[in-house]
Amino acid sequence: MSGKRKGPKGRSKGRGPGPSSKRPKDPRGSRTEDGGGPDRPGKPSASAGARGRGSSGAVAPPNRAARRAALQRERSAAPGPERGGPELTRTGQPALPRDVWRDESRIAPVVGVLRRRGKTFVAEPLFDRGRLITVEKGARELGEGHIGLFAPAGGGRRGVRGHRVVRDLGTPDVARDVLEALLLDHGLPRRVAREVGMEAEGVAGELGPATRWADGPPRRDLRDVPTFTIDPATAKDFDDAISAEAVGDDGARIQVHIADVSAFVRPGGAIDGDARWRGTSVYVPGTVEPMLPPALSNDACSLVPGVDRLAVTVQFDVRDGTVGRAEVSRSIIRSDARLTYEEVDDVFAGTARATDPWATPLDVARRVALALQDRREQTTNALELDTGEPRFTFDDAGHPTGIVVDRATESHRLIEHLMVTANEQVAKLLTESRTPTLHRVHGLPQPSAVEKLAEQLGSLGVAIPASLGTADGGARGIATRKDAAAAVAELSRSVDAHVRRAGHGRAGLSFLVLRALQQARYEPKGLGHAGLGLEHYCHFTSPIRRYPDLVAHRAVLSLVGAGEEAPAGSSGRLEELGVWCSATEREAMQIERSADAITRAFLLERLLFEHGVDRTFQGEVTGLVGGGAFVRFGGEGLPDEAFEGFVPVRRIGDDSWDLNEAGTILGGARSGATLRLGDPLDVAVERVEPVRGRATLLPVR
Repeated sequence: MSGKRKGPKGRSKGRGPGPSSKRPKDPRGSRTEDGGGPDRPGKPSASAGARGRGSSGAVAPPNRAARRAALQRERSAAPGPERGGPELTRTGQPALPRDVWRDESRIAPVVGVLRRRGKTFVAEPLFDRGRLITVEKGARELGEGHIGLFAPAGGGRRGVRGHRVVRDLGTPDVARDVLEALLLDHGLPRRVAREVGMEAEGVAGELGPATRWADGPPRRDLRDVPTFTIDPATAKDFDDAISAEAVGDDGARIQVHIADVSAFVRPGGAIDGDARWRGTSVYVPGTVEPMLPPALSNDACSLVPGVDRLAVTVQFDVRDGTVGRAEVSRSIIRSDARLTYEEVDDVFAGTARATDPWATPLDVARRVALALQDRREQTTNALELDTGEPRFTFDDAGHPTGIVVDRATESHRLIEHLMVTANEQVAKLLTESRTPTLHRVHGLPQPSAVEKLAEQLGSLGVAIPASLGTADGGARGIATRKDAAAAVAELSRSVDAHVRRAGHGRAGLSFLVLRALQQARYEPKGLGHAGLGLEHYCHFTSPIRRYPDLVAHRAVLSLVGAGEEAPAGSSGRLEELGVWCSATEREAMQIERSADAITRAFLLERLLFEHGVDRTFQGEVTGLVGGGAFVRFGGEGLPDEAFEGFVPVRRIGDDSWDLNEAGTILGGARSGATLRLGDPLDVAVERVEPVRGRATLLPVR
């Protein structure tokens, strides 16, 4: 970190500038990458990556007090921009952004709903069951029942009582207002600090049109090479582009162009310090809290079509799915087409025609992606999971109007395979040269966790591979963590086959697989990526939205002599940065999960109001606890996983219900009835709590 950030110093609160609401995409679907949480964000998606279940993987050293003292001494001794670092809590763990400004600062603002208590106005916390605070200034202007951001009057000085209204956030019955309040409640600034904005505008004006690229480090001029982007239809920032050409009879040359964020964000500057503190962009339905100012993320760094843009190009040849040694260089490109996933899928399906100059490169890229996928399936232990990702629509008033659960298609997989390969090749270059950087590490699973997974899946009728099962139907012991990684990959394929055959159970069974995995993290030492089955891996392809990608850019550009310096400081400082970035990523995933749940609940409430509260939905059990069942439900024109809710055990039936040891079946002691993970279950809605993102359900027999 560039300096300790004890709070939103220099950052008054306010609505963000409304940058792109595109979901992150690296490798555009890699859910197992996090071993239980999306690497995107996290969000569930196409194949190998996940959003935040399992162990964190960022374990503090045994002697935390000594560790913190050493870090403090290192900060004090570090020169210039290298001074500072993530704020640590009293236990020596890295503080998340919310902890920094809320728990360590006396002037932390509060998000709450204004209520009247006699002659006094108080604010009731919107999301937490905290204490009421007295509001002395601005209450009448805000109005009772409105959500507000409240700060201590007088800046928290002694003798000054009560709070004042900093900002009117809207009302609790509008989803967009509640989501804005959620971001502020988690300590996200929702605006660009003045010094950061001024620096961004200056560097964007200087380098954005790429007019002065000849004055900087050497660049390959690739503007005449046919290039295209593939992104969601709603995307506003484009951080990667593709070029492809045939080489020889059966080979191909791929160029993955990534926005050259390092040209705009200089180490030690205001933008760099702010981006480092944020760690990642945070995506919630309808908006985003960007890591970089919109002048860069949506404009100067974005690889929009028809405009010269600065990039970092990873070039590699592929023959029969085998990747040759990669070359990395700074470049200047001009995208010829901004394609959407839907448009590309239409071309692949034969219902639309590709046009020049991108038709031939797209066909080459498609063939390469298929070859990479075939080789990946044959030679790695990559997981095969598809848990879907919700996408919402809103009306002008800020109310959700619809939901679509996106699944990975061939166009998604094309981008995924090319981005994963670029990440892998960059990591390999950095490892072989011992260049300091942050690697993306996804540890091998524990044998005991995979043995338990096999038992759980076996209890649900999923076919267990012969190598893992015993004659009596139990799970065979797994000797090593490497064997465990191979076993969990095989089990993930069994789950996929079972779901395709049964027609239900994907969400619940996929979550079982994810819970058996470690959680991905950032570390200076490359230890491999179990979810993708790769020995070398880093995050490189999304520097607009992730700080570790920017670190990797600087590292590899220093390696190839392209005008950057490798990350400076001791190995301990790089380790500290990895812990910080892992923590901010987990914070972002937590916010995104909460935001999705809130939006689903608001949409459900609207649906019930418009179509009747007695409506029955088709559902599926996705989780079981002693107290009841978690259910995803939809149907009748809605995605099968449109909504989520909980059926309390007391509502399931007049019986005594017990959860089996594997945690996969609720059984009735008297009736013998069972409710299993993955079972279909029709439900009705008893109660919706939109602000809390909760729905209580009733089973319909």
